[in-house]
Amino acid sequence: MAVPSATGGETAPYALTPDAVVAAAGSDAGSGLSAAEAAQRLSSYGPNEIPAEKPPSVWAVAGQQLRDPMNIMLIGVVIVSLLIGELSTGIIVALLILLNVGLGTRQELTARASVNALATLQVPQARVVRDGEPAMIAATEVVPGDIVQVEAGDIVPADGRIVQSATLEAQEAALTGESAPIAKDANALDSSDVGLGDQTDMLFQGTSVTRGTGTVVVTATGLQTQMGRIATMLTSVTRTRSPLQRELDSLTKVLGIIAWGAVAIIVVVGLIRGIPGKDLLLLGTAMAISAIPTGMPAFVSGLLSLGARQLADAKAVVKNLTDVETLGATNAINTDKTGTLTLNQMMVSTLYAGGSWFTVDGQGYRMSGAIRSVAGVPVPDFTRLGLGLALDSDAVVGDDGSVIGDPTEAALVVLAAKLGVDAEETRRRYPRLAEVPFDSEYKFMATFHRVTVDGAEHVIELVKGAPDVVVARCSQVGGPLSGSQIPIADGRPGIDEANLRMGRQGLRVLAFAARLVGDDELATMTADPMALTTGLSFVGMAGIIDPLRVEAKSAVRTALAAGIDVRMITGDHAVTAQAIGQQLGLGPGAISGQELAALTDEQLKQRMPELHVFGRVTPQDKLRLARAMQEQGMIVAMTGDAVNDAAALKQADIGVAMGSGSEVTKQAARMVLTDDNFGTLVHAVEIGRRVYDKVVSYVRYQMTQLLSLVLLFLAATAFDINDGVAMTPSMVLFLLFFATAVGVVVIAIDPGDPEVMHRPPRDPAVPITNRNAVIRWVGYAFVLFLAALAPLVAGPDDPSTTQGTVSMTMTFVVMGVGTAFNSVVNRRAPASGLTPPIVKAAAIAVIPIVLLFLASELPTLQSGLLTVELSPRQWLTCFGLAALLPIAVEADKLITRRRRRTPVRLRPEDAVAPARVRQPAG
Repeated sequence: MAVPSATGGETAPYALTPDAVVAAAGSDAGSGLSAAEAAQRLSSYGPNEIPAEKPPSVWAVAGQQLRDPMNIMLIGVVIVSLLIGELSTGIIVALLILLNVGLGTRQELTARASVNALATLQVPQARVVRDGEPAMIAATEVVPGDIVQVEAGDIVPADGRIVQSATLEAQEAALTGESAPIAKDANALDSSDVGLGDQTDMLFQGTSVTRGTGTVVVTATGLQTQMGRIATMLTSVTRTRSPLQRELDSLTKVLGIIAWGAVAIIVVVGLIRGIPGKDLLLLGTAMAISAIPTGMPAFVSGLLSLGARQLADAKAVVKNLTDVETLGATNAINTDKTGTLTLNQMMVSTLYAGGSWFTVDGQGYRMSGAIRSVAGVPVPDFTRLGLGLALDSDAVVGDDGSVIGDPTEAALVVLAAKLGVDAEETRRRYPRLAEVPFDSEYKFMATFHRVTVDGAEHVIELVKGAPDVVVARCSQVGGPLSGSQIPIADGRPGIDEANLRMGRQGLRVLAFAARLVGDDELATMTADPMALTTGLSFVGMAGIIDPLRVEAKSAVRTALAAGIDVRMITGDHAVTAQAIGQQLGLGPGAISGQELAALTDEQLKQRMPELHVFGRVTPQDKLRLARAMQEQGMIVAMTGDAVNDAAALKQADIGVAMGSGSEVTKQAARMVLTDDNFGTLVHAVEIGRRVYDKVVSYVRYQMTQLLSLVLLFLAATAFDINDGVAMTPSMVLFLLFFATAVGVVVIAIDPGDPEVMHRPPRDPAVPITNRNAVIRWVGYAFVLFLAALAPLVAGPDDPSTTQGTVSMTMTFVVMGVGTAFNSVVNRRAPASGLTPPIVKAAAIAVIPIVLLFLASELPTLQSGLLTVELSPRQWLTCFGLAALLPIAVEADKLITRRRRRTPVRLRPEDAVAPARVRQPAG
């Protein structure tokens, strides 16, 4: 809801007084809306809910998958196979098509769940004022203009302007990313351009009230709320296809041209030479099956499935198989701070007391941790500080780290425990005699207690609050219950310097003070305790921070070493974010959301290499950053756990949600870290890189086989060798199902290059079918083609297609043995395929060699394949010819490794931005 301004524009509710907003809403702060008016508005504005998105039709999605070029080619193979009576071949290929369509359909359908999850965040009940009476109604029935009452523990049902408040604070991390609760009040803000996290007179749907009470007038419901706008963004975001999907699409087109071009040549030549139609169809089908990598979709899915299982074992769950490979292509990570890099638990990390600095150890809300200082520094009497920590706060922290109350106060209770003070027992021993409750207007809290120290009983006032406010009410440093004191004027420079220093470190600073209450002031303490909040003695200051996870720093360091650019994007203030970024060792450059909004998209892209910390950003900013980086060709991973991360997670190439995060982010993301460990993401990238390497190895292996067969058949056709038939169709099918398939297993079980995380990420702009890769495919295939052609041309007998011959059998064996050798040496690159673990790979590669031996020795297989028995010398000749391929492959990889070890003089910009150096595919 906005109100027209004098300039003709609209003024946001936070810039108006509460009365102006209530009047503009046509409501009454005391009596609220009438039941009739509320019903009319409900009909006009609609329910206060985020509608679920209608899922696409299963059949429509399946039909789209069926129109994939690879599946269309496979359908053609099935039809021809059935026409010529090759029933088993047709059934196998048809099953592969169904597998491809089923997997693709499942992936598409799971992409629509994020908005539906957001819809489930609705608050079931809300406390409103209708016709002057309080009433509990369904949150979906809340309308603009309703007067809603909230208190600590409530979830806010709709966006609203605060009308009245008492010590009100709200936790908005789910929406803004701000880790600490925000103090709220009814005072209008001066500016009409204030970021979401700084709108202190507004409450937002889905956030929680952590302290105090408040009354708000509803300004927005349903899709008009900030949560609703996130839902709208989620609906508008279209998921990007994974790099592997795009590359396989490109490869499919190349294979289609090669396969059907070769088939067309063979068929045309066969028709010219008068080959019978059925034989020609059988030959064409055999050629198509050998030229089309029929098992490629299934094999790639199998590899990705294996990677998915490895990720699950590492506590990273992916929704779609292609997301495994996308991880391997990641070259930029945009990480949220709160709950991802940090614990989302407030902790005192620094103390300033007695003019000295103290470091506080520990993790979050754990009660254990040492308090350290420089050697020789006298340790002050922490009695007054311990009393203030325990008594001047209300939070309760359980032994298991559970918190009831304000997280900042919970940090104080934990610090008290580290000082040896039991907060719960201390509160029972020294109950409050009076108090000045915290309010964002005066920014401090004071409590009064009768305590016993050193055998003497005193009534003491304990104060905590913002340093500038508390120090302004102090007249001395030291004082009650301590042995020395100095005027505040003498201690003020050191206090101000300490406050500034902690602020630069991104700490939230609280100051503590105390004073003794005289007997003549007891009546005033009861009647007007605020009057006694002057003449205080300064006790000390505590710096509070949401601490880093133990593993976060090392995980970031590993990612940077792997050439992955890491950026932190958070709703916290830029100074806090910058301090955390420095602790993590992130790259230079910090910017606030307001500064980011002032940049054009082109300016943002130009400055991106020098920006690594983004503070006080909105959900729209996160989405914009992901899109800008993708437009620059980056493969972006985005981590997050709050609702405000959902749109960016859906936009990113690989959105990563934390297991403890909201259901919305889990549904919008492509991967969920069940242990909330940023290090798990880095390990997941390693697994993804290994999987991609296997896919590239498989394609290289498959294309070597495919192109060598195509060259062999085309040469036989062009030069009329063996009546244009290099091998019988049954031989081709035997090699496909027993030699090539077994070779695939060799690649699948290989553990991968151990140096995979010590090289830069591959360039996503360079596809699998890049120039260097194609040259290798053709080169390797040409070697195998020549080796297989040799016995066909110079064999010991005349080739024949009607009966088995030694020449054709030797060609068949050379292709089979060459396939086995190919799988071993091409299982990794540029590392040698002859390095450990070689024994297991070699053992599996022996299987097709044994099957080839049986195919040439067993009478049944001889008659079916048209093979003959070979002599030992002929077998040695076949092995010698087949060995030409691994020799050529290993020689090529040796040259490649030597070239990569040659020092290259980098440009200055490459030296500071290692992520720009990319690893080519293939």
